[in-house]
Amino acid sequence: MTSLPQPSTDALAQSARLRALVEADIDAAGGWISFARYMERVLYAPGLGYYSGGARKFGPGGDFITAPELTPLFGQALAVQVEQVMRASAPQLIEVGAGTGLLATDLLLELERRGCLPDAYGILELSGELRARQLETLAQKAPHLAARVRWLDALPAQFSGAVVANEVLDVMPVHLLVSRADGLLERGVSLAEDGAGGRRLCWADVPAEGVVRDAARALDLPAPAGGEYVTELNLAGRAWVSAWAERLERGAMLLIDYGYPRAEYYLPSRSNGTLLCYYRHHAHGDPFLWPGLNDITAFVDFTAVAEAAFDAGLDVHGYTTQAQFLFNCGVLECLARRGPQESADYIRAARAVQRLTAPQEMGELFKVLAVGRGIDAALLGFVRGDRLHGL
Repeated sequence: MTSLPQPSTDALAQSARLRALVEADIDAAGGWISFARYMERVLYAPGLGYYSGGARKFGPGGDFITAPELTPLFGQALAVQVEQVMRASAPQLIEVGAGTGLLATDLLLELERRGCLPDAYGILELSGELRARQLETLAQKAPHLAARVRWLDALPAQFSGAVVANEVLDVMPVHLLVSRADGLLERGVSLAEDGAGGRRLCWADVPAEGVVRDAARALDLPAPAGGEYVTELNLAGRAWVSAWAERLERGAMLLIDYGYPRAEYYLPSRSNGTLLCYYRHHAHGDPFLWPGLNDITAFVDFTAVAEAAFDAGLDVHGYTTQAQFLFNCGVLECLARRGPQESADYIRAARAVQRLTAPQEMGELFKVLAVGRGIDAALLGFVRGDRLHGL
């Protein structure tokens, strides 16, 4: 990892405090914790985790760039689908994990332009630092609309309207599965001597048990004759969608993330899984490096998410690529409003749209899944190119 930028002294000190917390968890659990527990700690431990601490995460100065950071055209196109959902249910909108607040700003401004402002815009956000940035962004870019925004600490007891979750499922804690010729194991985290009188975090495998074993068996994972097949199981994502199903009275959830249907997710050739870490725009594969300073993600099994929604009583309205969804929602019409095609602003915006929609960029890798209740009309984002049959 010598190619990675080095953290500051303060950042390393914060990471050390979080590492001590993880070590205490491992000791209290008898020497082993699941990777899901580790991932939960390093991403969400109050005041120390990656998403609950104070480190800058989004944009050029952070660790990665999301679609709203590229261009407001993403939010403008998404607003077309949000409007349809709200008109069919209720004028309420909740965004889960709102990043810097740019998507909230773009959605509100476009919904205002379209004459369909929500009565309230809820933001479900765990990070105090991100809440402050979201408020600052709204105050700068849409001050007349900022009063409509409310921050939520938990899922509402009941809700009707639209729910937007852009790159949320990929950062939910996952269990790691190991399939070998001699059986099914769960890969977790333990401690070993580091050779200098201290301890280091290390991988440790145990027989898969309970709900993890049962869910893994249902996947029918490849069992190589030699070596091992490693992959992820996102039980938290399934539970989260089920929890929303208990609360959603009428409306739809728009889930946008990178991932695959199950038939592609668990291909024999994908034997090392999809787990990745991000630090200062560098991707790497060591989740034990500087706990709390790296984002840790896993691709989404959209079949599992759709099944969880359906089993909990929701309708599955559509599933398609981000590119097809944005085209269906009129992203090119939004681009045309930017002015003359020879202008510098139009050219920059066109390049951003290409990045959002090109197959070799975000267009094919990112998918959009819509689930809901009480929506009778076909959703606009899926009128062409719907891939529900592929789930």
